Amino acid sequence: MAQENTGFKTPKHPDVNGLGESWDPRRPTFRGINLTKPDPRLKIPNVEISTGSDDSLIAFVDVNILDSTGREPYQGDVLIKGKRIVSVGGKLSSETLRGARIYQGNGRTLMSGLCDSHAHASFINSPTLDEITAMPIEEHTLLSARSARTFLDSGYTMCMGAAAAKPRLDLVIRNAIQAGDIPGPRYLANGQEMAPTDGALCEGITTFVNSEDEIIKTVQGFADSGVDAVKFSMSGDEILEDLRAEDSTFPDEMVAAGTEAAHAKGIRACSHARSDESIRQCLQYGIDILYHGSFISDESMFALEAQKNRVYVAPALNILYASMLEAEQGRFGFPKSAVEKYKRELDVCIAGLKEMKRRGIKILPGGDYGFAWTPHGSYRDLELFVKLVDFTPMEAILSATALGGEIMMHPNELGKVQPGYYADLLLVNGNPLEDISLLSDPKNLDVIVINGRVHKDVSSQPRVFSGERSLTDETRK
Repeated sequence: MAQENTGFKTPKHPDVNGLGESWDPRRPTFRGINLTKPDPRLKIPNVEISTGSDDSLIAFVDVNILDSTGREPYQGDVLIKGKRIVSVGGKLSSETLRGARIYQGNGRTLMSGLCDSHAHASFINSPTLDEITAMPIEEHTLLSARSARTFLDSGYTMCMGAAAAKPRLDLVIRNAIQAGDIPGPRYLANGQEMAPTDGALCEGITTFVNSEDEIIKTVQGFADSGVDAVKFSMSGDEILEDLRAEDSTFPDEMVAAGTEAAHAKGIRACSHARSDESIRQCLQYGIDILYHGSFISDESMFALEAQKNRVYVAPALNILYASMLEAEQGRFGFPKSAVEKYKRELDVCIAGLKEMKRRGIKILPGGDYGFAWTPHGSYRDLELFVKLVDFTPMEAILSATALGGEIMMHPNELGKVQPGYYADLLLVNGNPLEDISLLSDPKNLDVIVINGRVHKDVSSQPRVFSGERSLTDETRK
C-alpha cells in the first residue's frame, strides 16, 4: 500500500502514545486491556420496543429470501409470531397459516431492515448547525421525532446515534420509540458531542471539556442519564475554514480518560475523527466506533486491522459526496473554492475505505443525514458503497444488516432473516442484488415490519387465511 498512491499521512508520534506506553499498532494494548477485543465491561444495550402482540401471525409466502447470512436469495416462506421470526424457508402448511396475515411474494424480495450507524435524529434538515441549535427545544423534539419516523419509513429499522444536537434529544427519542409512543427504528442514544473549547465544529451542538477531570465528569453524567454511547469530536472538518479535517483537537490524556470513563460505565465511546492523529488516538485508547477516518496513514491502518474484531468504521461517505456536488453548484452557501478540498478528502477517503475493505475491517453505512443538502429520507449509502468503494450489492447489504445487528450489540437477534430474530423486515419490490438503488427509494418498499408489527403496507387488504379453502387457492394465486 504505497503512500504516494493514497495520500495517507504519517502519524506525528508513531512510536509513543504520549502516556508512557509503547505504541505497537499490530499488538495494541492500553493499561493492560487487550484492544483487539471489545472491552468486557461494555453492557448490552436495550433495544426492546414495547408495542406488538405476542400472539399475532404474519406470513410471507413464495418470497425471495435474502437472509443476510451471505447465502444467495432462495424461494420460500417466512412466518412471524409475535415479535420474532419463527420459521424461514420451508413451505408453511394450511394449519400453520390459519389466522395469519398473508403476504404473497409475487417476485419480491424479503430481507432484514437496514441500519444507519451514523444517525442524527436531532439534525432536522437545516442549512446550518447554528439554525439547529437556535431552535426551541419543543419544536426541536417534534422534528427529531419526524426524523426518527423517516428512518423507519425508508427501511431503516436500526440506528446507532452519532451525537445529539442537544444533550437529551437522542435519549428522549429512543425512550419514546421503546415505549411505543412514536414510530421509529430501534435506536441507541448518544449524548451531545464533546470537544475542547477551541475544537468545536459548532458551539451550539457541543459540550465543552478542557481537562481530564471535566471529560470524566461529563462522560459519567451522560452515562448516568441513560445514553448508550458518548462521542468525542477529535478533528476538524472541511466545512470549516479555521479547523480543517486534518487538524486534531484532543490531547492524548483526555482521549484516554474519556474512553476509560465510558467503558467503566459500560457504554461505548465514538469519535468524529478525520485526521490521522485523531484516528491513531482512537486506536491507542480504545474508542469503539470511528466516524469518518478519511486521512488514515499506513501505520494507523495496521492498527485498525489488528483491532478489526472490535472497531466499527462509519465513514459517512455521503456528506463528503453531497457537499462536493453542492459546492460545484454553489448552493447552500458553499463557495466554489470548496470543491477541490471536498474532492481531495473524498478521493483519499475512498482509497482508505477500499484498503479497509481489503483487510476485512467492518465498514457500515450512515451518511451524516439531517442537513439541508443531505435531508432525512435521501439515504443512499449503499449505492455509494457499490459505486465508489467497489462493494458488491451483497456486501453493501450485509454491511447494513448483519453488521448493523453487530453494531447494535445484538448480532443474534437483529440484522438477519433467521428463526429467533426480531421480525424487522422489508418486502422489496424487486431484487436489490440486481439494482442496489432500489433501497434508496422508499417507494420500492411495499411492506415494512418492525417488532412483528406492520408499519407500512401498500396492499389495500392483506389476506387472512381462514383454513376453509386449500392453501393453493387461498394464498398462492
